[in-house]
Amino acid sequence: MELHPIWITKSRSKMKTSSKPYYRKTKSELEVFRAANSSSLPILLKGPTGCGKTRFVEYLAVQADKPLITVACNEDTSAADLIGRFLIKDGDTIWQDGPVTRAVKTGSFLYLDEIAEAREDVVVVLHSLCDHRREIHIDRLNETVTAVPGFQLVVSFNPGYQGGLKELKPSTRQRFVSIEFNYPDQKIESEIIFNETGCKQEIADKLSALAVQIRSLDELTLRETVSTRLLIHAARLINVGLNPRIACETGIVHALTDDEETIRALRDLCNLRF
Repeated sequence: MELHPIWITKSRSKMKTSSKPYYRKTKSELEVFRAANSSSLPILLKGPTGCGKTRFVEYLAVQADKPLITVACNEDTSAADLIGRFLIKDGDTIWQDGPVTRAVKTGSFLYLDEIAEAREDVVVVLHSLCDHRREIHIDRLNETVTAVPGFQLVVSFNPGYQGGLKELKPSTRQRFVSIEFNYPDQKIESEIIFNETGCKQEIADKLSALAVQIRSLDELTLRETVSTRLLIHAARLINVGLNPRIACETGIVHALTDDEETIRALRDLCNLRF
């Protein structure tokens, strides 16, 4: 049965060892996650764009040998999208579980990316999953579903997005164990770029140094600074033979801003490194 088109979901089940995602620990995030998971506590990952939150969840789902259901939340994401709805198929009315209901029933890892972007009714529905009940109520079926053992709820939140216009209410945040993410230090970020792309160490070092410099320049007034993800994009472009300066401009600079003055400043920084 096909998913409703508004859902943006993906599932990751058992994977071969050779295809396990790479993840580099930076602080105590692995220990905190495993402790929360063993205590059946929901987890909130907070941090800027492209700092490794999604990769962290993918890595741990594989480590735990659990299916992973991911939903990219947006302002149109409703409770019905996540819980389920009645559909017409071949003239019959049938019920289709949403990704949250499927995860609860199958004991999967459920990852709701950018939860603050979703509508308020979505957050309210999740409350009963975040406490001792660990259940959801499906109004349209008049049915309550309790999470099977192994179910793990993980949500992510970017506190700096759009200057903090989108925030989580304290009543919601306090239901989660929070793990704070940020961009890694230069040495670790270089290691991540190298392992993710297989580029030369020199390239990884230059890109990580470039990132440190860009992030230190508040006068650039970027809405979001350069992420580890963008550095990896640039490294991959260089790996396939693109000129490093062009790779940085297309993979980093134009992804950060459309302002011509800022573009020139960023281009100059890239050209100094390469």
